[in-house]
Amino acid sequence: MPLLFASIGEEVSVASITGTQAVKQHLADMGFSEGSKITVIQKIATGLIVKVKEVRLAIDKSMAAKILIK
Repeated sequence: MPLLFASIGEEVSVASITGTQAVKQHLADMGFSEGSKITVIQKIATGLIVKVKEVRLAIDKSMAAKILIK
């Protein structure tokens, strides 16, 4: 299931990341890797605000759709 469908306040873990190698590397540089714990802080019109590795990040909907969670 894509990260876009996670509920606010829900802690999930990354199952996999889809997309090109450049996208995967970009997300890995921000802390999104298999097994990483992510908490959805807020849903906004353009995407999500999430907490990953004790850092809050804003990601747009297209990037959030590439992060598959379990």
